[in-house]
Amino acid sequence: MDELIADLPQYVQAIWDTLYIVVISLVASGVVGLVLGVALATTRSGGLLANRAVYTVLNVVVNIVRPIPFIIFVTAIDPLTILVVGTTIGPTAGAFALSVAAAFAVSRIVEQSLVGVEPGVLEAARAAGAGPLRIIATVLIPEGLGPLVLGYTFLFVGIVDMTAQVGAIGGGGLGDFAITYGAQRYNWPIVYLTVATIIVLVQVGQFAGNALARRALRR
Repeated sequence: MDELIADLPQYVQAIWDTLYIVVISLVASGVVGLVLGVALATTRSGGLLANRAVYTVLNVVVNIVRPIPFIIFVTAIDPLTILVVGTTIGPTAGAFALSVAAAFAVSRIVEQSLVGVEPGVLEAARAAGAGPLRIIATVLIPEGLGPLVLGYTFLFVGIVDMTAQVGAIGGGGLGDFAITYGAQRYNWPIVYLTVATIIVLVQVGQFAGNALARRALRR
């Protein structure tokens, strides 16, 4: 108990570092992944902007990156992380690497969500004289909002999980805290406290995402 009290400031800082990494990564990968996902959904055969060459290139790139284990991917892009952030250590470096990796996963989530939109709705908008970009912004994305929210909720859970792996290579956060102050000292209460904290974060995010998805689906 005394050790736990002594490590309390580091524990609180680890929570803030994890939240920082999660928020930055969720926003950055969410935006980039949305753009990539829309491009995949609209350039595929039968899409609003059907273009076989563009879709093939995007599809191949996403398929190459997605299967790479995250811990290996983060190490592989160290030169890029140094170029952009200036270091590979710390929450900002971890957030950058995680954002890049997660963006490709988001693109598939977005693509699958938008492909499921009823084609008749898009045809009706096209018949009304709306252009492709307007249809994407005012029909396609809003119609796919419910599945998108659920997909982004799944992404949130995945990012929280990946922050622990970022911590293993010096990215900070709860993963780093659990390893440095828990496992390496054989202080298992610290490890269990960290696990419990991560579970709480995931549950809060899951409940919030489910609530937003229900609201979106009732639109």
